[in-house]
Amino acid sequence: MNRRTFLQSLAAAAAAPVFAQSSAKPSLGFSLYGMKSLSLDEALKTCAEVGFSHVELALNPGYVTEPKVFTTEARKAAVAKLAELKLGLPCLMVNMSLTADDKAHANALQLIPDAGALAHELNPANPPILETVLGGKPSTWEEQKAGMAEKLHAWAAAAEKAKTAIAVKGHVGSAVNSPERLLWLLDQVKSPAIQVAYDYSHFQLMGFDMEETMKLLLPRTKFIHVKDSVGTMPKFQFALPGEGSIDYVKYFSLLKQHGYTGPVCVEVSGQVFNKPGYDPTAAAKKSFAALNGALAKLG
Repeated sequence: MNRRTFLQSLAAAAAAPVFAQSSAKPSLGFSLYGMKSLSLDEALKTCAEVGFSHVELALNPGYVTEPKVFTTEARKAAVAKLAELKLGLPCLMVNMSLTADDKAHANALQLIPDAGALAHELNPANPPILETVLGGKPSTWEEQKAGMAEKLHAWAAAAEKAKTAIAVKGHVGSAVNSPERLLWLLDQVKSPAIQVAYDYSHFQLMGFDMEETMKLLLPRTKFIHVKDSVGTMPKFQFALPGEGSIDYVKYFSLLKQHGYTGPVCVEVSGQVFNKPGYDPTAAAKKSFAALNGALAKLG
């Protein structure tokens, strides 16, 4: 596939990536961002045994799947283990910022092709996309947004060349903390290589209505993270799904109304997994029970 053909396929996928009038349910997954203390084999086995259908690998520094330390042998073993456990791999977490200095931006532009190559190596037939937050602070949006758009153009070019796509996420603590800001950025770039990673937990803390955020963002969403929160701004803590106030029966009902049947992946926040006594297996079991229970109530 040449670059022009790839961009055409990306554009077609972006138009209707996981939306169809279907009775299929979203695929529940778990991000290994929250399983840093386990070996990759242990983490994958745990997710499969709990009942998840897919996982997200974290390529962040300090993780065994960071591209520069993820050896060829380990990659082959991961492919075999995913196949053995029948686990999907829709996404790879990367950690980049549109407000970083020139050195960090250059590193991001190298990470994108490295991660893209890894994605194609792990699943040549259906490579996972990349997913990241965007950095910055809410108060600096107006002064930084033009520069952020410029850097996002560069990300898009790098992603297109690497034949991958990047799903970008709004975050309560970042410059892009609302659906409107996220859509503004996407509209500046207008590249099928830049899509949305939807995570309502951040928008809930900002006081946004669930249904309204879905109306705005789901048409451009490639990937979904779920978690919960306790408390209100500015004093809050992220939590596991089911531990906060998000109504997941309503959540999945709205996803169904909008025809979304793609990946819904639990992201355990660092606010949770950095606490003493955190148990990744228990977190996976509790999260799956809450989400699968909500799906069951929808019939």
